[in-house]
Amino acid sequence: MLVEHALTGDSHVLGDAGEGHPTPGWWPELVGPGKALDTDRFFVVAANVLGGCQGSTGPASRRPGSAQPWGSAFPRITVADQVAAEARLADALGIARFTAVLGGSMGGMRSLEWAVAQPDRVGAALVLATCAASTADQIGAQSAQITAVVSDPGWRGGDYHDLPDGQGPHTGLGLARRLAHLSYRSPAELDARFGRLAQPGEDPLAPERPGRFAVQSYLDHHATKLVRRFDAGSYVALTDALNTWDVGLGRGGTDAALAAARTPMVVAAVDSDRLYPVADSERTAASPATVGGLRLITSTAGHDGFLVEAEQIAPLVREVLALGSR
Repeated sequence: MLVEHALTGDSHVLGDAGEGHPTPGWWPELVGPGKALDTDRFFVVAANVLGGCQGSTGPASRRPGSAQPWGSAFPRITVADQVAAEARLADALGIARFTAVLGGSMGGMRSLEWAVAQPDRVGAALVLATCAASTADQIGAQSAQITAVVSDPGWRGGDYHDLPDGQGPHTGLGLARRLAHLSYRSPAELDARFGRLAQPGEDPLAPERPGRFAVQSYLDHHATKLVRRFDAGSYVALTDALNTWDVGLGRGGTDAALAAARTPMVVAAVDSDRLYPVADSERTAASPATVGGLRLITSTAGHDGFLVEAEQIAPLVREVLALGSR
């Protein structure tokens, strides 16, 4: 089976990958012996995405024939390009057909692209917390994140990789992460967790040198974490791929591509997701290839429900594996 990671994820679904990779990974409750992604029954492939910075070629990678990174010369890529690269990986591994391809968010886009573009190589697909084509709202929010990065003086047109450690568009990347993270969680969850509480030891209402609200500290924390582990050039390249995503490109339009799909799909949405609202998944679930209609995951976590609601996702994983094994 092929497991597809999200925007800033990586191949370490289980984690425990050494320095720089948190333990556990991003889906540890689902992968392993006897779990939904049963490694006693299936070989799990999880590849770093093309354009990223965790192993596959991206803007920080050395350009062939040069001692310099790709930087600004890195070509524009699409979700379809990423899937085409994964198909070549499958060829190299001698995998003619995956029992299932599954993923959420950007990983869900790649799962859907696999199902439509490579129907003879996919038994079934889990398309989770994503869309079949990026909407104006998503493009607008994601473009604001790109602007935050490329407006940083440290961006240098994308050619910053030769700067000393500690330099580069770190402020812009941190701002982009703050903007993105607000779309990953639900308003209700943020209010329940933080409300108007002050960060301990700080006073956000102080007349001089005000401190932070707790939610500001939370966003600062996630921004710092991303800046330490992720390349700004990859963030821009991958976010641009989100903007251009449309499963119907070259296939007569989004609805035509979905109508022509023949790989069995399980389509699921998180009920509190404000990044990829339920309506996005309803459009995908209208495909005749969808089995059982749209499935709803109940969560207060918003978009990140696809990562944290393992108990609800596990039955969907088992179902899609059963479909793909027929």
